[in-house]
Amino acid sequence: MLLWGLPAWPLAAVKDGPRTAVVLQVAGPIGPATVGFVVGEMERRDPAETAVVVLMLDTPGGLDSSMRDVIRAILSSPIPVATYVAPAGARAASAGTYILYASHIAAMAPATNLGAATPVQIGGLPGMPEPEPEPESEPPGQPKPKDAEPAEPAGPEESPDDTAKAPESSRGKTAMERKLVNDARAYIRSLAQLRGRNVEWAEQAVAEAASLTAAEALELGVIDVVAQSTADLLEQVDGRQVKTAVGEQQLATAGLAIEVVEPDLRNRLLALITNPQVAYVLMLLGVYGLFFELSNPGAIVPGVLGGICLLMALFAFQVLPVNYAGLALLGLGLAFMVGEAFAPSFGVLGIGGLVAFVIGSLMLWEETGPGYDVPLSLIVGFAIATAFVIALISRLLARQRRRPVVSGAEELVGTTGVVLEDFADLGRVWVHGESWRAHSTAPLTKNERVRVVGRQGLVLEVESVDERSAQ
Repeated sequence: MLLWGLPAWPLAAVKDGPRTAVVLQVAGPIGPATVGFVVGEMERRDPAETAVVVLMLDTPGGLDSSMRDVIRAILSSPIPVATYVAPAGARAASAGTYILYASHIAAMAPATNLGAATPVQIGGLPGMPEPEPEPESEPPGQPKPKDAEPAEPAGPEESPDDTAKAPESSRGKTAMERKLVNDARAYIRSLAQLRGRNVEWAEQAVAEAASLTAAEALELGVIDVVAQSTADLLEQVDGRQVKTAVGEQQLATAGLAIEVVEPDLRNRLLALITNPQVAYVLMLLGVYGLFFELSNPGAIVPGVLGGICLLMALFAFQVLPVNYAGLALLGLGLAFMVGEAFAPSFGVLGIGGLVAFVIGSLMLWEETGPGYDVPLSLIVGFAIATAFVIALISRLLARQRRRPVVSGAEELVGTTGVVLEDFADLGRVWVHGESWRAHSTAPLTKNERVRVVGRQGLVLEVESVDERSAQ
């Protein structure tokens, strides 16, 4: 019996060995960088060594696609996940509310809040309001009687009672907005039912942008605990039963060692360049840099900086939900505005390029969210700046065209020189500090002043200045 139990002893020691609580600090908008950090850390953790993963959350919201990636990782995690809105003053707004509802343990620090989970418009151009239905027209010559009774409702969907029951926030919305809200309500309702949390308030957070403080959330059953610190949170949830992807687990978190993990330099850089505003500016700076490098070959600095900015922008577009039609319009608009500088078209290319630039900028993003929106003021500002630069370059080019030629073959015509030797047909003259072969229809003498009247390859056509003056 003793020998039979020996092989199992090392396994039991590993399983019952010291375990830790891993705290992942998530601050700022939820985006691709957040997904890479949170999902990467959760996947590399061993359930035998990690008792619980704590997401210390402080976010204004973020992208819907990134939020769903984080939630999928939580739902499929074999390790219990506790989302803790902290420190004091933090918030779990919009996407943060969904993540809090999806977690096995939902906790908040005092002086924090959550809610305002109404989805924002997805897509670039703002939606147009739906037209009001026109009243049915009467046949010509048959006016409607004054004492005519109003038509009965066609069905239950059009009844006055149902209209009165409709949420106030859903009235006056477009069809797209209603679809977004209804989809979000169903999603957060499913998460609330999964974790046994307040379903009614979850729908209010989506439909009416409701918000709660930590104490109110605890009273309404939205969260599980209010904790002063991470250690306090681990003490309070010790012994609770949670349902993970691998089955029911009883938390043993009291007195656990706490390992705090912050995003590394790579994640912070990714979070910076995947901000749509930063990616948008990087792309424009890259295009401008390459434009100035091509128009002034040898400048080097604009080309190097422009190439770096453009590559960083393209990397950001790879991970962000980008509308490629908007990106194509944006590039076409820039090309038209650059073409206006080199091929003046009386403003047609410039104005058309400016319109395509603005429309492409508005259509560029498939999805926006709190902290991931591109303000209209930024787009208009860059459009005005680009138009000013193009107008300035066009003016400089027009002024340059009116200046006399100062170099090249054309500049030689009209200049004067000195004959180096006597000749009647072909000889040599000194022009611009160089010795040139020259052809003259009249005999010329040494040191006689001549004027260049043409050029055939490397042979100048000259005539005597003295003879022309005499004539």
